[in-house]
Amino acid sequence: MVPRCELVDLVARPTLAVRRRAPVERLPQVLGPAWALVMACAGKAGAVPVDAPFVAYHSMDMRDLDLEIGFVFERPLAGDGDVLAGEIPAGEAVQCVHVGPYDQLGATYGAMRGWMVERGLRHAGPAREFYLDDPQDTPPAELRTLVLLPVG
Repeated sequence: MVPRCELVDLVARPTLAVRRRAPVERLPQVLGPAWALVMACAGKAGAVPVDAPFVAYHSMDMRDLDLEIGFVFERPLAGDGDVLAGEIPAGEAVQCVHVGPYDQLGATYGAMRGWMVERGLRHAGPAREFYLDDPQDTPPAELRTLVLLPVG
């Protein structure tokens, strides 16, 4: 199934995140502890996320991914140690919801790139994936991942 893409206007949203580098096969071992670290920091401030957990991919080299792993919050929060305060910047992005296993996300990225080429849009910034379902509770074929590609 070809995913439906759309151009959206993002508003700036505050985040707390951890930066890590890892090969793609180590993502399962890296993501959980990073999200736990962010949640512990947010908990000290009495804050809870307002959106699904995300990963921003500052590099798409599958052998050495540069990852920003975090959550969006209602208000800016102070970071602590490895947990950094930041934001998802405002601007246009192509948005698409991938349904299926994470290891099939490459097909969605390919469809998004084709959609962008057809419209003369250029990728401009880190790709972001928001994990809308918990893989412990959702079968792989039903997992939903919101993918955002900033354009400029």
